[in-house]
Amino acid sequence: MTFVQPLKIGDFVCPSNLVLAPMAGITDTPFRILCLKGGAGLVCAEMVSASALKYDNAKSVKMLQVAKEEHPVSMQVFGGDAQSIALACKRAQEQGADIIDINAGCPVKKVNKAGAGCVLMKTPEKIAEILQAAVKSVKIPVTLKTRVSLNRQENLAPLLTKIAQDNGAAAITLHARAAVDIHNGEPNIKFLESACCVAKIPVIANGGVLNAQDAKAMFEAGAQAVMIGRGAIGNPFIFKEIAQTLNGAQFTPVGNTRKAEIFLALVEENVKFYGEKVGISRSKKTVGYWLSGFNNAAAVREKFVRCENLADAKEILSLVIKEKQ
Repeated sequence: MTFVQPLKIGDFVCPSNLVLAPMAGITDTPFRILCLKGGAGLVCAEMVSASALKYDNAKSVKMLQVAKEEHPVSMQVFGGDAQSIALACKRAQEQGADIIDINAGCPVKKVNKAGAGCVLMKTPEKIAEILQAAVKSVKIPVTLKTRVSLNRQENLAPLLTKIAQDNGAAAITLHARAAVDIHNGEPNIKFLESACCVAKIPVIANGGVLNAQDAKAMFEAGAQAVMIGRGAIGNPFIFKEIAQTLNGAQFTPVGNTRKAEIFLALVEENVKFYGEKVGISRSKKTVGYWLSGFNNAAAVREKFVRCENLADAKEILSLVIKEKQ
């Protein structure tokens, strides 16, 4: 059985059904490009507030930008107002997004207080209204990202899947954990499987995928694609690793020295994209993932989070690169 293969979402065909998940503060343009090089068939941008776009918030507007090197890309928007969502979708399409994703699964309190994210799961009719407005506003595919349940007991996955497909969504991404679990615990494969049984659109499975075996379990549950989040931080090659492993090929792990070189290149790209101050600051968020498994990782990480400019960052990482790991 061939697990990893092209993925069709509406009229759009992605070269692979392994997808980078949207992660706030992580999946920006430099990282998305890196994951495409690492074998991702589709990359999803960090979520953008529809309300902020409505008022032309400069930071949010910049988040919609799409570089020519980062296709195919899905732009995720969130909000609790259908009109604002429709406007955000139009703007994302204008900026070059290939697909637009509606977030109805984020458990962050700030998002939920705005009537968005996983609180929408309490009012499925609201999700239907938002999807209808989004689909009517653009010509590119619209997808829905949500969770299998709010708590660990009530399975909402089949209902949300039906709502998505009945209201024009071209695919649904299901995080297989309950909203109360946030990013902890084992994914509920049974809940995921129940959604796949009723789905007439592709189900993209998400939640806790760290290796090929995790991905295989979701494919075997009936998912047509697998979305990878935290497993890709510090390891953008995970897509190739999973594809080659599941398709019977030999994958050669990337060594620590090469990982440090790639991270240094990412830091430099962050500085080019954001400017030195913000670029270095954003790089500090993920340095621990990149240095995992290195000799003296804790000490190197501590030095890195204290650095204030690119020159210091280069010096710290150059020493790691030269050191035999």
